[in-house]
Amino acid sequence: MTDATTDASSIPSWFERLHRWRTTHISERMFVLILAFFVGFFAAVAAFVLHWIINQIGRLLTSQFDATSSNWLYLVYPVVGIYLTSLFVRYVVKDNISHGITRILYAISQSRSRLKAHNTWSSVVASAITIGFGGSVGAEAPIVLTGSAIGSNLGKLFRMDSRTLMLLMGCGAAGAIAGIFKAPIAGLVFTLEVLMIDLTMASLMPILVSCVTATCFTYIFSGDTALFTFHLDNQWTVERIPPCILLGVFCGLVSLYFIRAMGWCEDLFARFRDKPHVRLVMGGTVLSLLIYLFPSLYGEGYGAINLLLNGKGDADWEPLLDNSFFSGDIGMLVPYVALVLITKVFATSATNGGGGCGGTFAPSLFIGCFSGFLFSHLWNIHQMGVYVPEKNFALMGMAGVMSGVMHAPLTGIFLIAELTGGYSLFLPLMIVSTASYLTIILFEPHSIYSSRLAKEGKLITHHTDHAVLTLMQLDSVIDRDYMAVAPDTELGQIVHKISRSHHSVIPVTDAAGSLLGEIDIKKIRKIVFRIELYHHFTAQQLMQEPPATLSDSLAMTEVMRTFDRTHADWLPVLDADGHLRGYIARERMLVQYRKMVADMSDD
Repeated sequence: MTDATTDASSIPSWFERLHRWRTTHISERMFVLILAFFVGFFAAVAAFVLHWIINQIGRLLTSQFDATSSNWLYLVYPVVGIYLTSLFVRYVVKDNISHGITRILYAISQSRSRLKAHNTWSSVVASAITIGFGGSVGAEAPIVLTGSAIGSNLGKLFRMDSRTLMLLMGCGAAGAIAGIFKAPIAGLVFTLEVLMIDLTMASLMPILVSCVTATCFTYIFSGDTALFTFHLDNQWTVERIPPCILLGVFCGLVSLYFIRAMGWCEDLFARFRDKPHVRLVMGGTVLSLLIYLFPSLYGEGYGAINLLLNGKGDADWEPLLDNSFFSGDIGMLVPYVALVLITKVFATSATNGGGGCGGTFAPSLFIGCFSGFLFSHLWNIHQMGVYVPEKNFALMGMAGVMSGVMHAPLTGIFLIAELTGGYSLFLPLMIVSTASYLTIILFEPHSIYSSRLAKEGKLITHHTDHAVLTLMQLDSVIDRDYMAVAPDTELGQIVHKISRSHHSVIPVTDAAGSLLGEIDIKKIRKIVFRIELYHHFTAQQLMQEPPATLSDSLAMTEVMRTFDRTHADWLPVLDADGHLRGYIARERMLVQYRKMVADMSDD
């Protein structure tokens, strides 16, 4: 497999010998399993290192805080973290590393599953600084990007083709999720639902190997302590089905708010893309003020989640108000939880918009936990009939909002069940996740990660035809070997061009290369053999408008629709300035399409 090329001069001779030995003695499928093992191992290492750095920075900065009052340093730390991260990205990385999971989806669909080498470490450093200093984002998306980059670059190193690189990227993402949460099944279903990697016999084993490897090494590195602790004290009963359904609907609406508010904030910060200092001031000011008012927004917020998952009454929930103006006033618990729920999305957007680095994975868990707690607490206060334990519904809310935000109900169900050992709540988790997903798809057909790519037609799906068209590159089917003529070219010269052309059309262009029209050879058949007319007709007289023109930035799905609509055999491709780049032949496009469908169906 030679799809991933490497500069031969930069490869050590010993590696070349190793590569030749490998291709001779180890089958391709077995070698992919070996690579999946190492991808899982390195993903676990990256996850452990990132969380260790975040915890060390957090302890160093906040260990001396007085829990009974607000702390003015909450106004300083987040701004410092964002500023340091922006400097690191601008002067060290010199590349955009935000939107980690969206970047993976883009690489799969548009970059032949290739991620840059710096993605194997840059997101770890940047997100550690951001979150350690209080950035209200998650470490999961950066680790998923890191794991996928490890898989992509290992595959490139051993010259794997694009299809195998896609699988290794999926192994990296699955291993990252499995390692972070010690949840191998969740890692597997994450690649199916979010990254749209098809589950075939060829892909199942490598992904499982990566998930199990990452999970096992995470246990070795950090022991058997779970990221979240949960003990089921109150068994679920059938009488709680109605509140579970209502919780799912509520989580779906919260997910809608999360996606829409996040999109609005991103668009706002995008207006100042070329003014990093303005973005820093805007993002830093919003973030620091929100954290100062609501310290639960500091960092990933996993401490607040664990508090709600284990609390049984006011005495257990009161620490949630620590370090805030509400400290010690348990009567303000509901307003505080509601305000934190509403403002979390703005804190997350301000962190990334201001120049920080982090994902929306942890924020969706955080908002879900607060949503479940708020729903159940209000339900019990107003005595809506059956009692619903807050800790159980906080857990189910995590699954509900994750399912809605990511459009991934299976990931939400299995992640929360594995994460907390809450398999006794498996049925209510399914009810809440399903209700949330069915609610959100009424308003948003795509997840927070895929919406932008879907609008551009660059999103891989499980629909084979659509997936193939998305993976097809427009540039790969453009035929640039065309014979163009000027508008004043006489018929005799045109006939000479026809004899050397393999196209059924001759484009007419001006001096700048802009397309003016085209000559259909079949339509001038009656005069091409009449020599006496060779000086009577020019290209301008013989040309006509093409049935349609294609932009060089057009998605292949639109290209296929244009061919179906016009029934043309050839269509010209123009750049943004109207210059002719070449032609696409329907036959050539269909041949490549059929080959890719066959390749995807081999498994």
